[in-house]
Amino acid sequence: MNKVLLIGRITKDPELRYTQNGLPNVLFNLAVDRNTRDANGNRQADFISCVAWRNQADFISRYIKKGYLLSVEGRIQTRQYQAQDGQTRYVTEVLVENVENLQPRDPNAQPQPNAQPQYQQNMYAGYNNPTYNANPTGQNPAEAPKTFEVDVADDDLPF
Repeated sequence: MNKVLLIGRITKDPELRYTQNGLPNVLFNLAVDRNTRDANGNRQADFISCVAWRNQADFISRYIKKGYLLSVEGRIQTRQYQAQDGQTRYVTEVLVENVENLQPRDPNAQPQPNAQPQYQQNMYAGYNNPTYNANPTGQNPAEAPKTFEVDVADDDLPF
Protein backbone atom coordinates (compact mmCIF):
# COMPACT_ATOMS: atom_id res chain seq x y z
CA MET A 1 0.00 0.00 0.00
CA ASN A 2 1.30 3.44 -0.95
CA LYS A 3 -0.41 6.03 1.29
CA VAL A 4 0.92 9.33 2.66
CA LEU A 5 -0.69 11.76 5.11
CA LEU A 6 1.13 15.04 5.80
CA ILE A 7 0.35 18.17 7.79
CA GLY A 8 2.56 21.15 7.15
CA ARG A 9 2.85 24.68 5.83
CA ILE A 10 3.14 25.56 2.16
CA THR A 11 6.43 27.33 1.46
CA LYS A 12 5.37 29.74 -1.33
CA ASP A 13 2.28 30.88 -3.19
CA PRO A 14 1.22 28.13 -5.62
CA GLU A 15 1.20 28.77 -9.35
CA LEU A 16 -1.27 26.97 -11.59
CA ARG A 17 0.32 25.53 -14.73
CA TYR A 18 -1.08 23.58 -17.66
CA THR A 19 0.34 20.65 -19.61
CA GLN A 20 0.37 20.60 -23.40
CA ASN A 21 -2.89 18.65 -23.19
CA GLY A 22 -4.48 21.36 -21.05
CA LEU A 23 -4.40 19.55 -17.68
CA PRO A 24 -4.00 21.95 -14.72
CA ASN A 25 -1.32 21.15 -12.15
CA VAL A 26 0.43 22.73 -9.20
CA LEU A 27 3.87 21.89 -7.83
CA PHE A 28 4.53 22.97 -4.25
CA ASN A 29 6.69 22.19 -1.21
CA LEU A 30 5.25 21.41 2.18
CA ALA A 31 7.33 22.15 5.30
CA VAL A 32 6.54 19.37 7.77
CA ASP A 33 7.88 19.74 11.32
CA ARG A 34 9.81 16.87 12.85
CA ASN A 35 8.90 15.62 16.33
CA THR A 36 12.39 16.29 17.68
CA ARG A 37 14.37 19.46 18.25
CA ASP A 38 18.04 20.17 17.53
CA ALA A 39 20.71 20.91 20.16
CA ASN A 40 19.61 24.58 20.33
CA GLY A 41 15.96 23.64 20.94
CA ASN A 42 14.81 24.65 17.45
CA ARG A 43 12.34 22.59 15.48
CA GLN A 44 13.58 20.94 12.31
CA ALA A 45 11.43 20.52 9.21
CA ASP A 46 11.41 18.34 6.13
CA PHE A 47 10.52 20.03 2.84
CA ILE A 48 8.44 17.60 0.82
CA SER A 49 7.67 18.08 -2.87
CA CYS A 50 4.03 17.64 -3.82
CA VAL A 51 2.13 17.76 -7.11
CA ALA A 52 -1.63 18.21 -7.51
CA TRP A 53 -3.68 17.79 -10.68
CA ARG A 54 -7.07 18.86 -12.00
CA ASN A 55 -9.60 19.91 -9.30
CA GLN A 56 -7.08 19.71 -6.46
CA ALA A 57 -4.70 21.96 -8.41
CA ASP A 58 -7.48 24.45 -9.10
CA PHE A 59 -8.49 24.54 -5.41
CA ILE A 60 -4.91 25.03 -4.25
CA SER A 61 -4.20 27.81 -6.74
CA ARG A 62 -7.36 29.73 -5.78
CA TYR A 63 -7.52 29.39 -2.01
CA ILE A 64 -4.07 28.50 -0.64
CA LYS A 65 -1.35 31.04 0.08
CA LYS A 66 2.21 30.89 1.41
CA GLY A 67 2.30 29.82 5.06
CA TYR A 68 -1.13 28.17 5.12
CA LEU A 69 -1.40 24.98 7.15
CA LEU A 70 -2.49 22.08 4.93
CA SER A 71 -3.42 18.46 5.32
CA VAL A 72 -2.28 16.52 2.25
CA GLU A 73 -3.27 12.95 1.50
CA GLY A 74 -1.76 11.10 -1.42
CA ARG A 75 0.85 8.61 -2.54
CA ILE A 76 4.57 8.72 -3.24
CA GLN A 77 5.67 8.54 -6.83
CA THR A 78 9.07 8.66 -8.46
CA ARG A 79 9.93 9.85 -11.95
CA GLN A 80 12.99 10.62 -13.99
CA TYR A 81 13.86 13.08 -16.72
CA GLN A 82 16.81 14.21 -18.82
CA ALA A 83 18.27 17.52 -17.66
CA GLN A 84 19.67 20.09 -20.10
CA ASP A 85 23.18 18.90 -19.28
CA GLY A 86 22.22 15.40 -20.47
CA GLN A 87 22.20 13.75 -17.04
CA THR A 88 19.27 11.72 -15.80
CA ARG A 89 17.56 13.31 -12.79
CA TYR A 90 15.30 11.43 -10.36
CA VAL A 91 12.43 13.05 -8.50
CA THR A 92 10.42 11.69 -5.57
CA GLU A 93 7.20 13.55 -4.77
CA VAL A 94 3.77 13.15 -3.24
CA LEU A 95 0.95 12.86 -5.76
CA VAL A 96 -1.88 14.72 -4.01
CA GLU A 97 -5.23 12.95 -3.93
CA ASN A 98 -6.90 15.10 -1.27
CA VAL A 99 -6.00 18.41 0.34
CA GLU A 100 -7.63 20.34 3.18
CA ASN A 101 -6.97 23.88 4.30
CA LEU A 102 -6.38 23.81 8.07
CA GLN A 103 -5.64 27.54 8.27
CA PRO A 104 -8.19 29.32 10.49
CA ARG A 105 -10.06 32.11 8.77
CA ASP A 106 -9.03 35.64 9.65
CA PRO A 107 -12.16 37.41 10.93
CA ASN A 108 -10.60 40.81 10.14
CA ALA A 109 -9.71 39.95 6.54
CA GLN A 110 -11.06 42.32 3.93
CA PRO A 111 -12.44 40.93 0.67
CA GLN A 112 -10.06 41.09 -2.27
CA PRO A 113 -11.19 43.41 -5.11
CA ASN A 114 -10.79 40.67 -7.76
CA ALA A 115 -11.93 37.78 -5.57
CA GLN A 116 -14.26 35.07 -6.81
CA PRO A 117 -17.94 35.71 -6.02
CA GLN A 118 -19.31 34.24 -2.82
CA TYR A 119 -22.21 31.90 -3.37
CA GLN A 120 -25.25 32.38 -1.17
CA GLN A 121 -26.02 29.40 1.02
CA ASN A 122 -29.46 27.86 1.24
CA MET A 123 -31.20 30.01 3.84
CA TYR A 124 -34.58 28.28 3.91
CA ALA A 125 -34.08 25.64 6.59
CA GLY A 126 -31.53 24.11 8.88
CA TYR A 127 -28.47 25.53 10.55
CA ASN A 128 -27.60 27.91 7.70
CA ASN A 129 -30.75 29.89 8.45
CA PRO A 130 -29.94 32.57 11.06
CA THR A 131 -33.51 32.42 12.39
CA TYR A 132 -33.50 28.62 12.70
CA ASN A 133 -34.53 27.74 16.23
CA ALA A 134 -33.68 31.30 17.34
CA ASN A 135 -36.64 31.63 19.68
CA PRO A 136 -38.90 28.59 19.34
CA THR A 137 -41.05 29.36 22.41
CA GLY A 138 -41.74 32.99 21.60
CA GLN A 139 -40.48 33.99 25.06
CA ASN A 140 -38.00 36.70 25.71
CA PRO A 141 -34.68 34.93 26.46
CA ALA A 142 -34.33 37.00 29.64
CA GLU A 143 -37.64 35.55 30.87
CA ALA A 144 -36.77 31.94 30.06
CA PRO A 145 -36.48 29.66 33.11
CA LYS A 146 -32.92 29.10 34.30
CA THR A 147 -33.54 25.58 35.62
CA PHE A 148 -36.11 22.87 35.25
CA GLU A 149 -37.25 20.98 38.31
CA VAL A 150 -38.16 17.41 37.46
CA ASP A 151 -39.17 14.87 40.05
CA VAL A 152 -37.61 11.52 39.09
CA ALA A 153 -37.64 8.50 41.38
CA ASP A 154 -34.52 6.33 41.64
CA ASP A 155 -36.55 3.41 40.27
CA ASP A 156 -37.10 5.34 36.99
CA LEU A 157 -33.38 5.64 36.21
CA PRO A 158 -31.87 2.95 33.95
CA PHE A 159 -28.54 2.89 35.80
